[in-house]
Amino acid sequence: MVGFSGWEMPVEYSGLLAEHLAVRKAGGLFDVSHMGEFTVEGKGALAFLQRTTSNNVAKLVPGQGQYSAFPLENGAPADDLIVYRRGPESFLLVVNAGNIEKDFRFLHSQKPTDCVLTDRSAEYALLALQGPLAQELLAPLTSIPLSSLGSYRFAEGTLLDHPALVSRTGYTGEDGFEIFLPPEGAFPVWKALLEVGGPKGLLPAGLGARDTLRLEARMCLYGNDMDETTTLVEAGLAWIVSLDPDKGPFLGREVLAAQKAGGAPRKLVGFEVTGRGIARHGYPCYMGQDEVGSVTSGSFAPSLQKNIGLTYLPSKRSEIGTAFEVEIRGRRVEAKVVPTPFYKRPRPREGD
Repeated sequence: MVGFSGWEMPVEYSGLLAEHLAVRKAGGLFDVSHMGEFTVEGKGALAFLQRTTSNNVAKLVPGQGQYSAFPLENGAPADDLIVYRRGPESFLLVVNAGNIEKDFRFLHSQKPTDCVLTDRSAEYALLALQGPLAQELLAPLTSIPLSSLGSYRFAEGTLLDHPALVSRTGYTGEDGFEIFLPPEGAFPVWKALLEVGGPKGLLPAGLGARDTLRLEARMCLYGNDMDETTTLVEAGLAWIVSLDPDKGPFLGREVLAAQKAGGAPRKLVGFEVTGRGIARHGYPCYMGQDEVGSVTSGSFAPSLQKNIGLTYLPSKRSEIGTAFEVEIRGRRVEAKVVPTPFYKRPRPREGD
């Protein structure tokens, strides 16, 4: 267990490697109740979110979610988040635990008009059930028709007689669900899922496996792979920056529009260590004698049996196959830029 943003968080239960591979082969159950939840409600809710987030919220229909960010004037994110549209004038925002207070201050500083912004983080427990067996394991416990939920869709109903919102989202690269419950429902649901899923390979999983799984899937971690100094385009997130006419103005729009059109000076790339050693966060990266960046995330990848990582490189020197070096404990080790995501889950075979 480790402390994180006022929470006691599990790093591992039975071991990082076992938990990681369980998610890839069967299922993993994560307690991510530390995440923050805000609601924005009222006739001005949509307009407020259009000018405070980077993606086009108007494209959402009730029951749909969207990955987005809170952009700043320099085009960098104050945080990344998921926006869920519960109704025409009702939205649920899920933000990073370490940024709850900062995000709430940021949103208030943008002067919400004709809408009510509320921090409801203490009202939700959040469990993430991830892996190829996720639907099979969850379906018997809930009234929600899971098979009708597409990616980034959600529905509300009951789960073991507790009110629940279930979304088909996650942070592992696998199919799965995130389950929002009142706090008193968390333990009964956790216990029931492990009773149903344990014989089929489901394991409780901690922060360690969560980090290696999301890295294999090339999912950015706020504070490591992006922060208030890295623009969304540099971080490879231009796809969540909407320049649609109906989107309207938002902070950093001009910077991001220019970078989407002409390119950014640097780029977050995936790499594989071709020498011996694991590249960790903060290790410097070199091209010749020039220090060109540092590792933002790095680990051994259990699904791939390789050492992988992410780093920012100059855009003109970031092509697939580009060689560079990472300094690992005082020695330089060879690495090369590779395509991402590093891992893609297998497509179901026809008839499965």
